Amino acid sequence: MLFSQKRIENHQQVQVYTPKIIHIIHIEDMTSEFPSTKQITHLVSIGGSPMQTNTLFLILAAIVTGAVVPFQAGANAALGRTLGHPLWGTAVSLCVSFACILPVMVLAKVEIPTLSNLAQAPRWIWIGGIIGVIYITGALMLVPKLGAAGFIMAVIAGQMLASIIIDQWGLVGLPQKPISLSRIAGLGLIFLGLVVMQLQALGGKPPASGG
Repeated sequence: MLFSQKRIENHQQVQVYTPKIIHIIHIEDMTSEFPSTKQITHLVSIGGSPMQTNTLFLILAAIVTGAVVPFQAGANAALGRTLGHPLWGTAVSLCVSFACILPVMVLAKVEIPTLSNLAQAPRWIWIGGIIGVIYITGALMLVPKLGAAGFIMAVIAGQMLASIIIDQWGLVGLPQKPISLSRIAGLGLIFLGLVVMQLQALGGKPPASGG
């Protein structure tokens, strides 16, 4: 009898709460075409503690952003070969980037910058353009030799090493984040992956022929 009563109470609880959940989702679906971060966080948290949905979205966006880099490297390498020199490929690539950003700035109605603030700004803010030239030129010259995967893996290893150094001392205006064992372990795994991916090249073995 106690078991039957407990089943009835559970059944009544489902009858009370299920329409409420359906009603909430139905109303919110009518107010927005896509589910909001709050909605997704609520749905994910039903099975346990809430997940950091914003962080997941940012990581996904970063992954997508990184996924286009090999295409840029390959296209710039082909551009450099077509123009006869890697530096011409770098120059033309940067001009194309400038031509693409101008319409976006016009559509976004970006205000004209206050140039007077540059006098008080630190001098290192100008290194971004120099680094862009170094990266594009390096990609033009190295991708044909290392391949897309080898080049990007080496780039990631260098980026992570520099990023840990930047975080440790809070360089280039970023907040300071001390080095931890987990970060060192992650960096070691990245370099290990780089070595594994380049074992054939490091060993000097010629690639196996298809025929």
